[in-house]
Amino acid sequence: PWLAMWARGGGGEGEKLAWLCCPFTSAPAPFLSPLRYRHASMAGRSLRSCAVAPGQASEPARTTILIGGVPAVLTNDALRQAFERSDDETQVTVCITNEERSSERLDTFLSKRISILSRSSLNRMIKAECVLVDGKTPKPAQKLKAGQTVVVNLPPPPGNDMPPEDIPLAVIHEDEDVIVINKQSDLVVHPCPTAPNGTLVNALAWHFMHRSSGSLSQVGAENARPGIVHRLDRNTTGVMVAAKTEFAHWSLYEQFALRSTRKRYIALVHGEVVEDSGLIDLPISRHPYDPIKFAVCGKGEGKASQTGFVVRERYEGFTLVELKLFTGRTHQIRVHLSHLRHPIVGDEVYGGRKLKVGDVVKPRDMGERKQSLSSSQLLIERQALHSCLLSFSHPTSGKRMSFSGAAPEDMAKTIRLLRE
Repeated sequence: PWLAMWARGGGGEGEKLAWLCCPFTSAPAPFLSPLRYRHASMAGRSLRSCAVAPGQASEPARTTILIGGVPAVLTNDALRQAFERSDDETQVTVCITNEERSSERLDTFLSKRISILSRSSLNRMIKAECVLVDGKTPKPAQKLKAGQTVVVNLPPPPGNDMPPEDIPLAVIHEDEDVIVINKQSDLVVHPCPTAPNGTLVNALAWHFMHRSSGSLSQVGAENARPGIVHRLDRNTTGVMVAAKTEFAHWSLYEQFALRSTRKRYIALVHGEVVEDSGLIDLPISRHPYDPIKFAVCGKGEGKASQTGFVVRERYEGFTLVELKLFTGRTHQIRVHLSHLRHPIVGDEVYGGRKLKVGDVVKPRDMGERKQSLSSSQLLIERQALHSCLLSFSHPTSGKRMSFSGAAPEDMAKTIRLLRE
């Protein structure tokens, strides 16, 4: 089978690409139907807020954030200026007084007012006790009452200086214009307020300094995203490309924008998918109740999203599917598969669960493997989603290039056990 050699990382490049070539139907599967959600109204919301370093005087103003007494939108630049005015022992805070009569979840309330941070980042900050409501530590789901004051201790925005860090990288290809890697799990692509270091960008900076030459394109450097033309989720593994020159950056950016690149993913999902292939054509928007998640929404709402799938292997209780993205929405594959009641293994955000050896190896078969396996041993602790193929036109030569990356050991081991 094609995945046997893939999981071992064997075979030639041409062989791998040949295994991955497969047709995708243009007709949506008959069982697909959009799910409608009711969205909360945005009417009647107002606030007073200020962002200052402790000890600085500032007058609150309606619907604006005051930084050092000067009205400004709470952008990365404005926040950075506030940090520059403070010393190393103080924190920049955002103080917001709720003037609404209707109650609202704390994490939802903050995500609409501190736009420089994602909802998931704010949720993690609340859990890390960086947020106070009337001087007390809240929970993300706490409902705010009129007149309550929310204080957020903000982390510094990602700076333009991204120090090199010696983080192992699996480099597939590198030349003067681009670098292609097989990204491991638990690696954020670029610095952000909740992950200011330890990212792929930091790892690439070290790689260019000590093992190679050149540097990342400076396009996007002001937003801590130098050379980054596309992203993978923190725990999604697989093939990625980054630009080393400005010309390469804009060339690759245009290819991704025009969808002329070719991307394939493999995912291990719960349940046995009935259809051999199909097109999931369902719009996606923010989840109406959970600020961390996205969800399928009704027709005319959200953003159009299309995911093609082909079943590669079926097992007892699980399916290995190959996926093609026709659009590139956040969490698109994870949302679509979860909506079809086939969540990705290990994706606890969207209904998947971690797998132990006992989940895939029957008790009667454990006797022969007692020396090497335990039924309680974890196999998959993150979403079993892997970017297995990326194809694009080289920015300088125009030559079409295709790259594939071996599946990580946690996925490969799980698939081997499911086959036995």
